[in-house]
Amino acid sequence: MSSIISVSNLSKQFKDTSAVNGLSFTVNEGDVYGFLGQNGAGKSTTIRMLLSLVAPTRGEINIFGKKLSTHRSEILRRVGAVIEKPDLYKYLSAYDNLSIFARLSGMKVTRQLLMKQLQMVGLGERADSKVRTFSQGMKQRLGIAVALVHDPALIILDEPTNGLDPQGIADMRNLIVRLRSELGKTVLISSHLLSEIEVIANRMIIIHKGQKMVEGNVAELLDPAHSLIQVETNDNETAKEKLKQTQWAAYLQEGSQLRLMMNKDAVPRLINDLVALNVQLLSINSSHSLENYFLSLTTLPGNVDPFAN
Repeated sequence: MSSIISVSNLSKQFKDTSAVNGLSFTVNEGDVYGFLGQNGAGKSTTIRMLLSLVAPTRGEINIFGKKLSTHRSEILRRVGAVIEKPDLYKYLSAYDNLSIFARLSGMKVTRQLLMKQLQMVGLGERADSKVRTFSQGMKQRLGIAVALVHDPALIILDEPTNGLDPQGIADMRNLIVRLRSELGKTVLISSHLLSEIEVIANRMIIIHKGQKMVEGNVAELLDPAHSLIQVETNDNETAKEKLKQTQWAAYLQEGSQLRLMMNKDAVPRLINDLVALNVQLLSINSSHSLENYFLSLTTLPGNVDPFAN
């Protein structure tokens, strides 16, 4: 399966703030790829770099097998995106909004095609209603129709469920699943809601403070046989370097802490090897739950849950 997005060592520095730091990940053709992290983790900055709205400080972005830095126009013609709340003409109808954006993109479309797009996002019966009468969820779905109007191969959605009620979230979830299953689109969706990503994504990444913490297939990451083992030693950096020279290198996770994703049954062998490497072990803990892992990475000091409403 070919990669649609390939990001290598991507970084973005804003004065004294490092928004993204050495981030690498791959989105494959046909993925619904979950891009997870708390608010301020670097998700939106990364997406803006993918859309060439912000220039990277370092690193490389390849989309459709071509460098974004040298093939920007060609690449973006094949990308549709909804960033935060979609910009719509609220005193015009849904149909008129879609028609305007189609013309702006250079597309020659028929009413039949535009109506098909509106029906796809569940707005066929509201085609002639003014956008100012729409709920936030309906506006989000119209924004996706706008993003689809030029038939892009890649759809990028930045927090599409923000501000939606439970029905709006369910509608958005169903729409994203249909984008992949019925239209064959590749979708990258950023969110801070793990529960939503679990349902709709086949692959995912968790980032924290601009760095990748874990990436992989959702089913594998949620498999109880794959436990997150957190190790505390008297010198984690040295211990990590020593482990990189052993069979455990394949299980090491990125980040400043010493973590391995592995089967819990292998922990006794890991402890024996650490002792053999003259590493002073202070503690070792495991977690089966990706949600616990996610919260352990992103919960603020003082046990404050930044994802609580």
